[in-house]
Amino acid sequence: MSALFWFVFASTVVALIAMAIGIIAPAKAMGQAICTALESLARQPEAEKSLTRTLFIGLAMIESLAIYCLVIVLIVLFRNPLLEYLLK
Repeated sequence: MSALFWFVFASTVVALIAMAIGIIAPAKAMGQAICTALESLARQPEAEKSLTRTLFIGLAMIESLAIYCLVIVLIVLFRNPLLEYLLK
C-alpha cells in the first residue's frame, strides 16, 4: 500500500477521534450548565428571566465549540493542506 493511502487513513482516524472528543466535551458542559441552572431555578424562582437569558447565551457559546470542531474536521478530511504537500 502506498504512502498516500496511509496518510489518508491516518487523517481520517485522527479526524474521527477529534470529532468524538470535540462533541463529548461540549455535551458534558451543556449537561452541567442545564443541571446547575435547574438547581438555581429551584432555589430562586424569581430569578427566572435573568437565569434563562444567561443560560441560553452560555449554551450558544458551548455549541459554537462543537461547530468549530466540525468545521476543522471537515477541512482536514476534504481539503487537507498536508495532502497537497505530499502529492508534490
